[in-house]
Amino acid sequence: MPSMSANVGISAEDAARPGWGIFWMVVTGLLFVGVTALVKVLGTRVPAPQAAFLRYAMGLVFLLPMLATLRDLRLDRGTWGLIGARGAFHTAGVALWFYAMARIPIADVTAMNYLSPIYVTLGAALFLGERLALRRVMAVVVALCGALIILRPGFREVGAGHLAMLFTAVFFGGSYLLAKMISGRVSAGVVVSMLSIFVTLGLAPLAWAVWVPPTMWELAVLFCVACLATGGHYTMTLAFRAAPLTVTQPVTFLQLVWAVILGAVVFGEGVDPFVVLGGTVIVASVSFISWREAMLKRRVTPPVSATKV
Repeated sequence: MPSMSANVGISAEDAARPGWGIFWMVVTGLLFVGVTALVKVLGTRVPAPQAAFLRYAMGLVFLLPMLATLRDLRLDRGTWGLIGARGAFHTAGVALWFYAMARIPIADVTAMNYLSPIYVTLGAALFLGERLALRRVMAVVVALCGALIILRPGFREVGAGHLAMLFTAVFFGGSYLLAKMISGRVSAGVVVSMLSIFVTLGLAPLAWAVWVPPTMWELAVLFCVACLATGGHYTMTLAFRAAPLTVTQPVTFLQLVWAVILGAVVFGEGVDPFVVLGGTVIVASVSFISWREAMLKRRVTPPVSATKV
């Protein structure tokens, strides 16, 4: 079977270069910013749980190559439990993300999503026995200060959308931790496939409770969301194969730059310097933690893009 890099016309030797890693991470950022833009365009007529359900339901078409593998799957009860728990965490995160995306500026959503790796670091210490050295504790504190810079409680109104994003990052962080536990039991393809199936099932009753008939245009937008999100996860994989996380992680800051430009130019959202500053602080903290983990030759903190919808 040809490698993923071969599928896009790049040799294995070329793919294993930091330059390609940066390139694919830039493409990943553009694709995920495209996801946020389309969800913003969709607006609030379609309730958030329904929009999230339709995005995942239509995305199931990308699982067709995995049907034979999934049909023959034999898992023990413990693995099914972890898969179900991850599906529940991710379901909550996705529903809250769609809710927030339709209500607060794109830059705010992008900046606050950077918190997910920080929550993963804390969760790994609390639930997986990962040791938190002083430097990592300080980096986590700095990142949380970045979140306070964005929210500025007491100086501006913290709306339901901002609160939703805080919990979104928590749920996505929990989903990633569970994925790490599952990945030692089944293949990566199965991990991704089961997540898509379980999130679709988890969102179905929530969508049914608030269902409104979608228009063909709204369905087209959500299918494009599914395509861009799938493409983003694919190019993210290419980036990780080509370069270490210490190279690709700082590039994710460009997502915030593009989100600010997109919000200002296309959606008429004002440029909030505090959001840019807070997002920069969080990305710098996450990048520092990733660098420290690389120095210690261990991998706990996920890339920012790994906690996307």
